[in-house]
Amino acid sequence: MRLWFLLPAAVLATAALAAPGRDDQLKPVSVQLAAIGQAALTAGKPQDAIDSFEAALASDPRNVGAFSGIALAYERLGLPGKAVKYYREALALNPSDIAALEGQGRALVARGATARAQINLARIKALCRADCSAAARLEGTIAKATQTASAAAAKPVSN
Repeated sequence: MRLWFLLPAAVLATAALAAPGRDDQLKPVSVQLAAIGQAALTAGKPQDAIDSFEAALASDPRNVGAFSGIALAYERLGLPGKAVKYYREALALNPSDIAALEGQGRALVARGATARAQINLARIKALCRADCSAAARLEGTIAKATQTASAAAAKPVSN
């Protein structure tokens, strides 16, 4: 019996397995640990979330969501520099991750790097097909930071 007609399906399946970061291709324990981390974030426990996300990465270092989760937890802890680093890791695995681009943009704004955040905004706009709520949110964050900086610069210094 000839099975040559199955070859295209096998090639497509192999290519799909090579794509990084999709939950259905990650180790199940990594996905479960990331879900625990997400629940901890939702419960307002960023340090517990970081612990779970780090465990998820130890299980499967391709887990983009775990990198983004750690970054968001660091944002909530008021550590935007660390957040930028983990968003960078997520984007190294999946440069088209709009949520990671938005998060990194927020963290950059928090560090005062609005010009770099503008680059993320441009990338988000280039990736968006229809709904671009991530771009609108980041644009608002950048605008607010710019207004705050302008108001602070215009405020007279008192002695």
